[in-house]
Amino acid sequence: MAMRAIFYVAIVLVLTGTAPSESNMEGAALYALRRAVKDPGNVLQSWDPTLVNPCTWFHVTCDADNRVTRLDLGNAKLSGHLVPDLGKLEKLQYLELYMNNLAGRIPEELDGLKSLVSLDLFSNNLTGPIPPSLSKLSKLKFLRLNNNRLTGRIPRELTKLENLKILNVSNNNLCGTIPASGSLSKFSEGSFADNPRLEGPELIGFVRYDTDRE
Repeated sequence: MAMRAIFYVAIVLVLTGTAPSESNMEGAALYALRRAVKDPGNVLQSWDPTLVNPCTWFHVTCDADNRVTRLDLGNAKLSGHLVPDLGKLEKLQYLELYMNNLAGRIPEELDGLKSLVSLDLFSNNLTGPIPPSLSKLSKLKFLRLNNNRLTGRIPRELTKLENLKILNVSNNNLCGTIPASGSLSKFSEGSFADNPRLEGPELIGFVRYDTDRE
């Protein structure tokens, strides 16, 4: 009986137009991040989950359809960890969380960010491997994971990122050899520097490119 009641409530919500909208669900995803971090500077104070959508929150940018396209929280003194819920932001183009004190793993669920152009997580305390699932971000141009404590191999799957212009995984604890095929073949040694356990024989013959963001 309880399950039947829940079913009827769901039908009523849909028919009355009060079912959660996409912007509501994106707000819930962002609020999950707020709950997972400590915010001593109160930069997330405006993130009120009772609002219709998150487009009025500081550091959040939306498009004309009230879909979240940008999250700017670089150098915000945040600590805590990333949440898988961020992968629900299907229209997000820029995820800027650099220069904080975030720890833990990079969620594999970030592969849901199908519109992502820039992933900036540099200068945190992130650990664990680079998720191979990031190779599904076909629009990705900027991937900066440097100055963390990441371990494991550089996923060979990342060579599939044909639009990648900037890559920086330096200053981590990565190991193995550097994939030299596909999109990774155009990056210089500087993109991989200061990983003591990383071997680089595949770097021979690399073309040097300027790795500063355009």
